Amino acid sequence: MSNTGPPSAGGTSGAVFTPQQAPTTTTPGPSAPSMTTTAVPPPVIPQPTTTAPSNQNLNQIVTDYLLKKGYKRTEEIFRQEVKDLDEAGRPRTQSQSPASNKVFPAGIYLSSFKHYERWVDNGIDLYKFELGKIMWPLLVYSYLRLVGQSSSLHAREFLQRCRGRFESQHTDELKALELITLSAHIRENPMAKIYLENRYVIPINKSLTGMLFHYLERELEQCGAVVLDIIQQHCRVDSVDRGPIEPFSFEAIYRRARNMDLDDVDIQEGIPGLTHRSGVANRDILENQATLKLGPLPMEGELRDDVAAELEEEDRIHPPKDGVPTLLDEFNAMHPIKKEAVDSPQRTDIPYPPSRARDVVIEMQKVRENRDRFRIEGRTGGAGPGLSVCMFTFHNHLGSFSCIDFSKDQLLVAVGTAESYIRVWSLDGKPLKSRLPPEKDLKVNNRKLIGHSAPVYTVAFSDAISTMDRALYEGQPNPETHSQLLLSCSADGQVRLWSLDLWACLCIYKGHDGPVTSLSWSPHGHYFVTGGWDKTVRVWAQDHASAQRLLVGHDTPISAVAWHPNGTYVFSASDETDKSIRMWSIANGNCVRVYTGHTDYISALECSPNGKILASADIGGNIFLWDIDKATRIKRCRGHGRGGIWSLSFGVESTVLVSGGQDNTVRVWDVEMPAEGSRPTNQQDGDGTIVAAGAQSDGKQAGSVAQSTSNTSSTGKKKGKEVMITPDQISAFATKKTPVLKVQCTRMNLVIAGGCYYPETQDRA
Repeated sequence: MSNTGPPSAGGTSGAVFTPQQAPTTTTPGPSAPSMTTTAVPPPVIPQPTTTAPSNQNLNQIVTDYLLKKGYKRTEEIFRQEVKDLDEAGRPRTQSQSPASNKVFPAGIYLSSFKHYERWVDNGIDLYKFELGKIMWPLLVYSYLRLVGQSSSLHAREFLQRCRGRFESQHTDELKALELITLSAHIRENPMAKIYLENRYVIPINKSLTGMLFHYLERELEQCGAVVLDIIQQHCRVDSVDRGPIEPFSFEAIYRRARNMDLDDVDIQEGIPGLTHRSGVANRDILENQATLKLGPLPMEGELRDDVAAELEEEDRIHPPKDGVPTLLDEFNAMHPIKKEAVDSPQRTDIPYPPSRARDVVIEMQKVRENRDRFRIEGRTGGAGPGLSVCMFTFHNHLGSFSCIDFSKDQLLVAVGTAESYIRVWSLDGKPLKSRLPPEKDLKVNNRKLIGHSAPVYTVAFSDAISTMDRALYEGQPNPETHSQLLLSCSADGQVRLWSLDLWACLCIYKGHDGPVTSLSWSPHGHYFVTGGWDKTVRVWAQDHASAQRLLVGHDTPISAVAWHPNGTYVFSASDETDKSIRMWSIANGNCVRVYTGHTDYISALECSPNGKILASADIGGNIFLWDIDKATRIKRCRGHGRGGIWSLSFGVESTVLVSGGQDNTVRVWDVEMPAEGSRPTNQQDGDGTIVAAGAQSDGKQAGSVAQSTSNTSSTGKKKGKEVMITPDQISAFATKKTPVLKVQCTRMNLVIAGGCYYPETQDRA
């Protein structure tokens, strides 16, 4: 007799179960015959062939599951709990524990890096480079820690979001980091081993060292704990006694000028044994390496289509003469369509308001004037076509005029005075229009603008152009294209925006601490730049009361500002001991170039229309031409006497430069001709005026011009001094006793100049 065992309820999935007989033994009783049964072996359950996963793989599976379901906080807590467990799931011994006793959640590394990065980027430009030295080791060691604790997703996200600022200098290292994805790779990868086995050396100025650790202790929760722990475990900060090394700091400029190499402490920066040391980056930072986009700003697509359509219609109504290109052809030559303009900025870099009907008319008129202009072709020897200069002289001003500006349509002139008011005249003598009903019948050719409480240093008209003869829009007049706005800055620290339709102040911009010395409109309108006594340059938008960019870097007050023709860069010059010119990017507020070489007060700046040459002038009578991209001086033009060159203006072709100065002259210079040698002449005329030796009356032939610096003796006689004239001077136009405060080369290549008559100028010692 045999008993059948019940089926097992504990069978595993995948095992085949076969019922077996259970072993039984029966003891014979007195009334029963003896009976023996055969013992049956226990059931055999086949085991799975797969090996059990290790604890590390199980941890990874759990982590991936939690992240997939979105349980980020649970995932962080789970990682903290398994941090101190070895591969067998037992607590680590003291020798097995990591060097740092602190455990950080995986997500805190990214937030800490970004928080520290924002602090550096929003700080003073002078300190950015040295404080930024912490960022590369912070990225490397944070990534290695994330990979080491099996946070692969966090590590991948961290590297993707933080690598951008290091792509140019650490390309090879970033590629090597991408290959480190598992904790086993950290023990095998050469780069990881050399970073973990050596301390990263970081030399920082002493004052910045204290500021750095003070900030990290104050921001422990946001980023300080992580950054301090990485510095303590993997870095060595060396305090050095020298000025901060920043691309355009005095320390860097001094080293470039002297061709000095790096200090030993800078050469030792980084990790020993790596082919790319940070010291190499320090050497590169002493050079002007930032990539510039100096090409023209692309025109807005809708505006371009509207202008092209209207020009085509204009060519149909008024066909050009034989041999004269059509307006549409001229427009396409001025604004060629390029698939990829590598050297041009993107229109999205700086936001502009949408175009209006007025912009269409202005662009059409610009094309017409560019086609019909007086052309100045390239030439040699400083001889070329004679330019015409229209000089406006102001009398009876009692020495109060401090600045002059002409509108771009040559209809208005404005002067700022030391008595804090502004006066605007019509150049043709016609009455000035006003939209105020009470002034509808007012017939005056000048208006007085009152609002400032201190001397006015600069005035600037908004863009303007002559009005079209034909009506573009049926039943409606053409939009007005005259100057509608006027900017002014004063010693009272204010910048004022004036309406030339209402003859009233529309807005007051405050931000500078002290006098505002100079300003300039953007070539595309809407934005303007100011420079002040507080050593700062500020970029404003006319519809915002506060500055959009604060540019800090000069060590003395700002003396002059200018725009690049594409509107994405501004130039600023500093006076007194600085005497440097800086180029700033409007898109990010960074200083991208520094130009040094002036030894006198820099009084004027101007950028060429082609965007490649910068002209600067000083009170010593020097004009420097700079290669903008290379930040090198092309040549120096000499001819003006001492006292100041107050205004510069380029011709449309960028081949000639016009200057006006305190020596009562307007001079024209050949930009393309190299300045080789100079010709001295001696001026002995008793009245101290300008003479052009051998120059023709039409100004076509270059001559040697001498400006006498008069010295009055006890007998009343004056002794002239020699002035060196460079051969690239094309012509010199002399006034009697009128220092030239403003020159403007129009879109038709006509030169307009203005100044104040000083009968006593030549009589002063």
